[in-house]
Amino acid sequence: MANNSGGKLPLLVSFWGNEDGGSQRTHLKVMREKIKNSWVEFNDFARKALEMGRSDPRKVLFAVKMGLALSLTSLLIFWKGSYQDFAQYSIWAILTVIVMFEFSIGATFIKGFNRGLGTLCAGILAFCFAELSVVAGKFEEVVIVISIFLTGNRTREYSQAVLTRLVLIAAGAGVTLVVNICIFPIWAGESLHKLVVKNFKDLATSLEGCVNGYLKCVEYERIPSKILTYQAADDPLYNCYRSVVQSTSEEDTLLGFATWEPPHGPYRHNYPWENFVKVSGAVKHCAFTVMALHGCILSEIQAPADRRHVFSNELQKVGSEGGKVLRELGSKLEKMEKLSPGDILKNVHEAAEQLQQKIDHKSYVLVNSEGWEIGGRPMELDLEDLINAAEDENMKLGSKSLSEAVLEVRSVSVGTAFCYDAKNTLRTWPSNVSANGGSVVKGDEFKTYESASALSLATFASLLIEFVARLGNVVSSFEELSLKANFKDPPIINMPPEPCKEGVATWVV
Repeated sequence: MANNSGGKLPLLVSFWGNEDGGSQRTHLKVMREKIKNSWVEFNDFARKALEMGRSDPRKVLFAVKMGLALSLTSLLIFWKGSYQDFAQYSIWAILTVIVMFEFSIGATFIKGFNRGLGTLCAGILAFCFAELSVVAGKFEEVVIVISIFLTGNRTREYSQAVLTRLVLIAAGAGVTLVVNICIFPIWAGESLHKLVVKNFKDLATSLEGCVNGYLKCVEYERIPSKILTYQAADDPLYNCYRSVVQSTSEEDTLLGFATWEPPHGPYRHNYPWENFVKVSGAVKHCAFTVMALHGCILSEIQAPADRRHVFSNELQKVGSEGGKVLRELGSKLEKMEKLSPGDILKNVHEAAEQLQQKIDHKSYVLVNSEGWEIGGRPMELDLEDLINAAEDENMKLGSKSLSEAVLEVRSVSVGTAFCYDAKNTLRTWPSNVSANGGSVVKGDEFKTYESASALSLATFASLLIEFVARLGNVVSSFEELSLKANFKDPPIINMPPEPCKEGVATWVV
């Protein structure tokens, strides 16, 4: 028995020893996983903090300034002077810094005013309830319960406690204002100014991108029951005009803060901050048109490339000139300069007029002209226009009318519209073309889609002209702001004198 028991002991020891080793390995594995996850989370936090600091360094400055203000007020805890109550009630100064300290100077002034007004009213109520508790007699305890600000009323020490708290709150407010204003101040008015300038630049980028994308026939992936599968955050066109449209709430907030700020830098007293918001509102009015232009790129029914090519030069010029106007206005607003003499809208208006004239001259490209009869064509489109259009080798008409066939105008290619079907595959119309005796028969669906595809081009062109019309409101709002804000005059560019021609005498009177 002794031998058997002795023989089993090493087996048991070996068994338990293996189990302990496995448990230790499991714990080490779990610990390694936790350390690895913690390291990944730390790296992710550091990366986001670094990105935040690079995107807006003011946030880092704000954190440093608030830490400095809290550190200064926390020194009251170590107060060893004659007034020991400062150390006892120093939390009130720290809480004041936490409540008042805001990102911008205007927001700090608003919080400070609210904090000061509330503290003053609370102090007055405390004194009133303290005196009332003294004369209340047997209802003294009831008055004390109602007044939560009352302390030490039996010995009349409440006045010293209330005054100490008021002084500490004032000290916290003073530290907040000094640190926030004197050390890298962040002004809400300046932020509003930069935001409106950014809206001009973003809208110009979206406008030019929409026109270029439409002429290049940019396409997005589509699936049933959803508009798009691409991520909006990856589309710069969408992000630019979206930031313009959605800046209303931020502008209203900055406007409320800017009105509380004292004069600083180029911003004088009673500065017309509301006109900055008015200018931005006119920019948003144009941004809605750019949003509709982007919608033409995202639409299901698209005009064929050959029809877009007919108006490509005019569309490109309108988009380019419109972007130049927006960037010029943004640059003038950033420099706080008035507009230069002359009409800033001259070039873009001329470009829009050229586009309109091209539409009037080539209107048959934008409609299905198969229903025209020989006598039904408008008088403005005579034989000479048709021959000139036929001789233009770089232009491909989208459809061929019966009158053009009778007049023996050269055959042109019929534009093909395109769309996406339910299987997310690119297909062209007509989809129901059938062969009948060797001839191709066009169905009703083809005619519908062909007309709609041509009208989509007309929609894009008309929206672009509408954008030019809305630019006038932006210029008027900017001129009103420049007068009220007393912008500086633009620099005068001295043109070199023209050289005198040979043989021409110059007389000086």
